[in-house]
Amino acid sequence: MKTTHAGIGSNACGFVPFRNLALAALGVLAGAVFANAAEPDADFAVPANKAAFHIFLLAGQSNMSGRGEVGPADKKPIPHVLALGKDGAWHPAVDPIHWDKHIAGVGLARWFAIAYLKDHPGVTIGFVPAACGGSPISAWKPGAYFEATKSHPYDDAIQRTRVALENGTLKGILWHQGEADCHPGLSDAYAGALTELIARFRRDLEAGDVPFVLGEIGRFEAAPWGEDALKVYQAQRAVVAATAHTAFVSSEGLTSKPDNIHFNTASQHELGRRYYTAFRKLELVPN
Repeated sequence: MKTTHAGIGSNACGFVPFRNLALAALGVLAGAVFANAAEPDADFAVPANKAAFHIFLLAGQSNMSGRGEVGPADKKPIPHVLALGKDGAWHPAVDPIHWDKHIAGVGLARWFAIAYLKDHPGVTIGFVPAACGGSPISAWKPGAYFEATKSHPYDDAIQRTRVALENGTLKGILWHQGEADCHPGLSDAYAGALTELIARFRRDLEAGDVPFVLGEIGRFEAAPWGEDALKVYQAQRAVVAATAHTAFVSSEGLTSKPDNIHFNTASQHELGRRYYTAFRKLELVPN
């Protein structure tokens, strides 16, 4: 299967923003050359019609990136499901989709896609991986640098999504984050920061009321919530209740890896289905 070029880039996480116009020009030239190459497999080609290429931004921290154990089934490409790679090209979306850390594994995206395609025949999905393991919500602001992934989480997410939108149409933002803010002081500021984040994503991507789906931090018996985790949960629920075209996804009944932090593979699959159920309800409600 061949890849389809979408742009040029690389930061320390591997994807370079368009900060150099000369490099950007080279990227356009490279894309033109690639377009004249042999046609890719139709099941993994970028649609010529932007309306048929449905883009989803994947943002947050490690439970969005995915830390589930990767098995053979997770490496099998799904027709019409692509992901923007660290090389700026479109590839079949196989786990790990993210590259934020070397431990990236199974996330929720592919199972979201499986459910999505059942209700949207004839389209292709394009995921934009941008989650950064361990990142607090304060790292998701313009110009913020996150040392653990040596990247600018928010800036990189916006830049990658804009590259993706050259080929498609933004349909939703999938967000899973909050564990890094379950600490005194940080939890108290979470509601305001999350409200600002949603508005900023929509403004900077010129996305109006694009659906924003966020997931609950893990509820694991071996790692019961403390006061600050409860505050983050309450903040998430309050922001969703107060913000149009936004949905909350419960993590009730899901299980973790032995670290009691990250969802295991089976739970990531279920989380993907739950994200789609929440998204579908938003999709069916007029803006």
